[in-house]
Parts: sequence; C-alpha cells; structure tokens
Amino acid sequence: MSTWIDLGQKVIIVTGGASGIGASIATNLHNNNATVVVCDLRTNDDVAAYSDHFVQCDITSKASVEAMVAEVVEKFGRIDALINNAGVNRPRLLVDFYGEKPEFEATEADFDFITNVNQKGPFLCAQAVARQFIERQEGVIVNISSEAGVEGSAGQSIYSATKAALNGFTRSWAKELGQHNIRVVGIAPGINKRTNMNSDENYAALAYTRGLDPDHIDTDYASSIPLRRVGEHEEISDLVSYLVSSHSSYISGTTLNITGGKSR
Repeated sequence: MSTWIDLGQKVIIVTGGASGIGASIATNLHNNNATVVVCDLRTNDDVAAYSDHFVQCDITSKASVEAMVAEVVEKFGRIDALINNAGVNRPRLLVDFYGEKPEFEATEADFDFITNVNQKGPFLCAQAVARQFIERQEGVIVNISSEAGVEGSAGQSIYSATKAALNGFTRSWAKELGQHNIRVVGIAPGINKRTNMNSDENYAALAYTRGLDPDHIDTDYASSIPLRRVGEHEEISDLVSYLVSSHSSYISGTTLNITGGKSR
C-alpha cells in the first residue's frame, strides 16, 4: 500500500496488533510513516515487517501496561497516539433456552474474561498513556468498539456491554482530557472479514445462540448489510490513520460507525 496520509514523526501504540484488525491497523500506520509499537500477548514472524517495536504485554495487568508504556517512552521519547484495539469475544446466551448446548450459556468465567480484556484493558492503557499525553499537552486515543455496543447483539450480550462501556469511555475521556489538547475517538465496525475473534468456534457458538446454520452464517450476515458485503480490515485501518492525523483535529468524543449502512 502506498502512503496516502503522512504520519511521520508520530509514535503510535496498537494493542492487539499481532493479528487480525490490529495487524491491519499497524500495517496501515506503518505504511503512512508512523513509528508503530505493537503491544500483544504474543508475536509472530510478520510483526517486524509492519512495526518498529514489539512489546509483550498483558493489558489486563496494570503493572504490565505501565511497564509497556515506560519502555516505549524510554525507546522513542514520547507517545503520540494509542489505538485500543485488543479485544475478545465468546458468543453466549444469557440462558440456554434451546436446552441443547449448556456450554454456550454465559458463565461468570466468560463474563470476567471478556470484561477484563475489552473494558479493563482499554482503561488501564488509556490511563497510563494519558499521563504522558498530559505532560506534552497533546495526544490521541482511538477506541475500537463495535456496532454491537450501539445496537446490542443477540448471543453477544457480554461483548456488547463491554463495547457500550468503551463508547462511554470515549465520550467521558474526551470531556475530561480535551482541555489538555487530547482527542478521544471511537470506531464501531460492523461485520467484517474473519479474525481470530470470530473464529470457526466462535461462529459455531454464535450460530447456535441465534438458531442459525453455521455453514451459511457468512451469507446470512452479508445479506443483512445494505452494501451487501462484509467490511475489509483495510477500511477500518484507513479510518484509524485519518483519525490520528492532523486532518481530524476537531473530531473528539464521538464513535464513528463503519458498517456498510447496517446500523440504524
């Protein structure tokens, strides 16, 4: 991909950047001349091709997050933007009213797992990075939310709730931090090409929670989108690159849907 927006001199952290949408975001930022730090629990052979530094980090641990931020500041001198992208999902029913697969009824362990990564993790990362931003009186936080956080989603109530919380973080942090020239923006993708989060196992679980045939779930989803196709990862990452750039300098405190027209 050629450079389409100049992010030179910007140091940007991407959580969950070793795979899926996070890898696409990191690649897009890197191709637009940003200095990209990928933060993830695990790496892979491709990370070095689209990032300038990798930090192994558990975003649910305050100590791990603070150590990650300190490492980035020590190595690059500053942080200009944080992309809160890392997220997980386990499609589950509140109650298994079908009575056939109790493993797809939500448990306390499911709740804790999803909430820790999707809600606590972005809070810890934003708090640690915002301290750096306030010192410099400049910075951008982009929270990767979901259409499910706006609309709700059958079979994904815990996931939806965490993404709704992320939207609340976006609005609230923007109001708190705006006086320090810090912007906070959310992105709410709809149905996109498969990632680790919507693996075959998760698709089978989601299909069960909705009474659908897992072999046809992709077709069923595409037909519900006005543009009649799922989204591309690059379409999300292009929006991220725009939002961390100076071209979006007056956008803050809002969550932008990128859903092919599916959202109300």
